[in-house]
Amino acid sequence: MTFIPRSAETRQRIVKATAEVFNKKGVSGTSIKDLETATGMTRGSIYGNFENKDSLTVAVFDFNAELKRTLLNNEAGRHQRFKDKLLAHVLLHLPSAKTPFTPGGCPFMNTTIEADDTNELLRDKAGKGLNLWTNDIIAIIEQGIKAKEFKPETDAAGTAIHIISLIEGASLFARSTQNMEYVNRLLDLAKKVINDISLS
Repeated sequence: MTFIPRSAETRQRIVKATAEVFNKKGVSGTSIKDLETATGMTRGSIYGNFENKDSLTVAVFDFNAELKRTLLNNEAGRHQRFKDKLLAHVLLHLPSAKTPFTPGGCPFMNTTIEADDTNELLRDKAGKGLNLWTNDIIAIIEQGIKAKEFKPETDAAGTAIHIISLIEGASLFARSTQNMEYVNRLLDLAKKVINDISLS
């Protein structure tokens, strides 16, 4: 029998209300009590809109991943120069930027770490989300090469992976050591990668 949620509006409200708790505690660490507290709803009301915890988890991941991608692409889209578009992806991750990503760290990293050997659907979603982000940066670099803003020999894919690895490394240090000096140094290195491929 096909599950039919009671209300699309309520479903979205539940996703928004539980986005932070899932991103901070993960799937296994999030209890039904956590969900009830976050939403102000009963278990029955929550699961009247989601078939089970797994389906809610997937919807929350999609929300968190899309929020991150939208914030990054919208900020990049505000700039004309491709160098500034790339820098936007780095600068929005600076602690001082106070970018309204979902609190709790990068959803791609959080989800991958938890789901790697336990939830193939979520691991796959995290991988696809990371690939989308990588492709967004590759596209900026390739366009910058065509516009003669970046060096023609630039390895677009390799550079994109390098930038994202430094950003994700900064997120790891932020969450584990809480040492902002390391975070800022890693993000400075990401900025240097961009400066190094720029012709001006």
